[in-house]
Amino acid sequence: MNEMDELITTHMPLVGHIVRETMGRVPSHVSRDDLTSAGLTALVLAAKAYDESRGVPFDRYAATRIRGALLDELRSVDWASRSVRRRARDLAETRNRLATVLGHTPSVAEVARAAGLSEDEVAANDDDVSRAQVLSLQGSSATPIEELVATRAPSPEELVEHAERLTYLREAIEELPERLRVVVQDYFFSERPMADIAADLGVTDSRISQMRAEALTLLRDALNHALEPSLVKQNGKAGGVAQRRRESYFAAVAARHAQSARGGVVRPLDAVG
Repeated sequence: MNEMDELITTHMPLVGHIVRETMGRVPSHVSRDDLTSAGLTALVLAAKAYDESRGVPFDRYAATRIRGALLDELRSVDWASRSVRRRARDLAETRNRLATVLGHTPSVAEVARAAGLSEDEVAANDDDVSRAQVLSLQGSSATPIEELVATRAPSPEELVEHAERLTYLREAIEELPERLRVVVQDYFFSERPMADIAADLGVTDSRISQMRAEALTLLRDALNHALEPSLVKQNGKAGGVAQRRRESYFAAVAARHAQSARGGVVRPLDAVG
């Protein structure tokens, strides 16, 4: 493994750390996969541009680049999706009608009953709309958009967790279906243009984008299956072909991890294939 690849693989958990903390600060419809893709791309670019002679540790330099990429991605997001705005309009009409009938500003519980929603659904919609109003203006003096991206350095316990995630990530990449593995390696590690990867695989650019998203979802779910099972969402029909393939993939990653643990050796990414 060359020096740049080592920087990338060693610091991939940093992307996950920043993305996880950021997801807790943004509306629920923001795509985790989009943020992860932006963060991983920034990590690759940081490794390519890093100049050790400047005296800045790579993790600090990479974290700055990753946060900047997440901010750019967040600024491009349609913060209030159509469904959020549509429900917000319906709830506003319900509130106005109730205020007229009741003679006072209706409570969340009253609005929820009238709209046929749960109180949590009403509160979640109000939260998404309020955040959208702030972020559509690039943040206010009270809540600038920059504060949505985590800046706290990982604790020692989190670094241990990240190291374990890194091990699983390497093994999960190795167990990806061949074409998805090629996309991950070529796009994130070799930094090849999407058009070139598409030409090699005989597909369109948009198909490569879909395959990249599919690979990221599989990698995320493989790590969660091993470390945080409650976060794994069912994909496809229960017992269906797609679900069985996912379960087979998770089992293969677990088996590779067990084998690596017995041998005490982790294969580098450039040895895959």
